[in-house]
Amino acid sequence: MKRSLLFLFLVYGVMVTGQTTEPIEADRPDQTETPAIVPKGMFQFEVGFSYQKNKVNSTSLALPSALWKYGVNDNFELRLITEWVVDKELDTTTSGVNPILIGCKIKICEEKGIIPKTSFIGHMSIPKAASSKYKADFYAPEFRFTMQHTLSDKLSLGYNLGSEWDGFSAEPTFIYTLTTGYSINEKLGSYVEFFGFAPQEDKANHNFDAGITYLVNRNFMVDLSSGVGVTENAPDYYIAFGFSFRI
Repeated sequence: MKRSLLFLFLVYGVMVTGQTTEPIEADRPDQTETPAIVPKGMFQFEVGFSYQKNKVNSTSLALPSALWKYGVNDNFELRLITEWVVDKELDTTTSGVNPILIGCKIKICEEKGIIPKTSFIGHMSIPKAASSKYKADFYAPEFRFTMQHTLSDKLSLGYNLGSEWDGFSAEPTFIYTLTTGYSINEKLGSYVEFFGFAPQEDKANHNFDAGITYLVNRNFMVDLSSGVGVTENAPDYYIAFGFSFRI
């Protein structure tokens, strides 16, 4: 009898949690990462597959890239990024795991008037935690501030500012993103976005992309996206699909 009552309480608790937890918010598929924190005590997995045409006779595949997140509390989440890549240059193909990144996301403030909802994201790549052909020379940090404004019930504006290092030199690459998200209905969402990378000692490259998301249920979402390079030194185009879920 006691076991039956305990089981009923557990089922009730799961049902209540599912009803009260906000629908899943993911950092994919756009380049603009969300300020939202994974709910306390929940794991979230964001997996993507992409094909990118760089320049003549050069392509890159992510098979897959994965972001693993855990909500420690309402203001803090732990993060782990893993990525298996296949790079092809002329007749040479290289594949393996990029350096693993570990990090966190910290909530700074909620949205209030003109002040956006804001969080800080920081990662550190581990140079030797990679396949032999992708190992870096140094530990490489990356960080960004991610901000979001609610413009209406259906429309939002998000943007990121930050920097990253490649693990081979001390020169940073500055990052910017700007995206508008539009909720077509309760299940279907869309976005358009501009983003770019500006190396300290090289010309910046700028890109445009767009995509859609479909909320299967409160804890599971699928996505499809594609983008093109705006400047000559940017990749020609890419296409990606993926999914995000939490437990």
